Amino acid sequence: MTVSKWMNVGTILKNNAFNYPDWMGCQDKTKSFTFNEWNERACRIANGLREKGVGYGDRVAVLAYNRVEWMEIYAALAKGGQVAVPIMFRLTPMEYEYIVNHAECKAFIVEAPFAKDVKGISEKLKTIPQENFIIMGDNNKKEGFIDYETFIEQSPAGEPDVMVDAADTWTIMYTSGTTGKPKGAVRNHESYIGQYMLSNINMGVRPDDKILLVMPMCHVNSIYYSFAYTLLAAPVMVYNMTTFDPEDLLKTISEYEITYTSLVPTHYITILGLPEEVKKKYDVNNIRQLLISSAPARKDLKLAIMEYFKSAELWEAYGSTEAGLVTYLRPEEQFTKLGSIGREIFGSDRIKLLDIDKNEVPEGEVGELYSRSPIVFKEYWKDPEKTEAAFHGEWCSAGDMARRDEEGYYYLVDRKQNMIITGGENVYPSEVENVVGAHPAIKNIAVIGVADEKWGEAVKAVIVLNKDYQASEKLANEIMEFCRGKIAGYKRPKSIDFIAEEEMPVTATGKILHRVLRDKYESWSDDR
Repeated sequence: MTVSKWMNVGTILKNNAFNYPDWMGCQDKTKSFTFNEWNERACRIANGLREKGVGYGDRVAVLAYNRVEWMEIYAALAKGGQVAVPIMFRLTPMEYEYIVNHAECKAFIVEAPFAKDVKGISEKLKTIPQENFIIMGDNNKKEGFIDYETFIEQSPAGEPDVMVDAADTWTIMYTSGTTGKPKGAVRNHESYIGQYMLSNINMGVRPDDKILLVMPMCHVNSIYYSFAYTLLAAPVMVYNMTTFDPEDLLKTISEYEITYTSLVPTHYITILGLPEEVKKKYDVNNIRQLLISSAPARKDLKLAIMEYFKSAELWEAYGSTEAGLVTYLRPEEQFTKLGSIGREIFGSDRIKLLDIDKNEVPEGEVGELYSRSPIVFKEYWKDPEKTEAAFHGEWCSAGDMARRDEEGYYYLVDRKQNMIITGGENVYPSEVENVVGAHPAIKNIAVIGVADEKWGEAVKAVIVLNKDYQASEKLANEIMEFCRGKIAGYKRPKSIDFIAEEEMPVTATGKILHRVLRDKYESWSDDR
């Protein structure tokens, strides 16, 4: 697939504003914009940033809960050739300080609830001038910030005078790193446009569809599917989210006649756990497609989803920030290939499963999963070594191990080595171990994921204590409190076990065997 040299999200929006100016473009539950309004606001943001010295190729950090402004910010940066650096709202100030400095951002757009935290670290953000902090939400005018709406009103409205190539970078998405520091995955316009085209072809997206974005807008999942609908001039709705409210979600689906949404298993479990009388209150028959991703889904959960959302096709997807969308398990395959991540999406090359010597493994054997398509990422920002490790020629790997059956269906064996997926969020043990292990009581530590009915997996710390400390519930609580403010809440251990030093499984070189610990504490049921 070859994408036009000048095609990007900015040109898609510009064309929609010309052809369908009065059509609904994007909205949340508090405001909405036609394509023409959306396009003008995006132009103003791009031009306003340029006037502040934030030009072509410069990075802009964005920290906010889900709200429709994400759509205009992403579109603005696409138009102006600037680069979006979205920050997960669940992180701590220490964590987004690292991201902003590592990406060398030149501006920071912040939602009001995070203003105090950002203000507290503003002097440590080395590349952002004081006048380039912008605050949005409720017409806030806080000291040290420019009001977002005022910024838009005072900026020029014309199309930015810059030519953005399809090969230019649009986003740097920071993912948790196995070394304890997040990595910035660089993706260009071409990879996203390819993603939109392939997902639309595979799932049969239509111009009369309406997507509800529930996943955080700082996540690649929402970027992958949002502008895919814009490509077809279909409306996009952002679900305003601070905490997940399952009944409110059903109400939104019903009132706004949503036809598609993407959720993680935890979302579905919470929705289906509502009382029957609550679920019956809402008409969800407009939903024609549902996606489940980011964590394995059990057979009983899939059955319950299809029983409640009777008009919907259920799709399951496998992909990553680095590789993009790789496989689909289609609606008709949900139970004939239970536990599979499906087969290659239409329009991509076949997957390779390679051994440690980069030779393809035989059918049924486990190898590292490599994919090749026009939608893979470019590199890790300022990290050539990790970039080199992620590629074998043109083939990209996110580090997942998988096997292929005789019919060509793939099954994940290990997810990004030791990665934990809790409530759809990725947690790498080493990052948590680096923080928890700084407590003086701890001699050795391993962090693993254990099965959890609601969250899929819960974070557990398995600890060997120094000789001067005794295992107790009080000490466990002290260690958990020690983590507060140092890492995001979803990364902190939900439980702690103390074990003897000889019980910690290690290799001959002293490397902890996380897999052995996980097998000891938890195993998934056979019907997964």
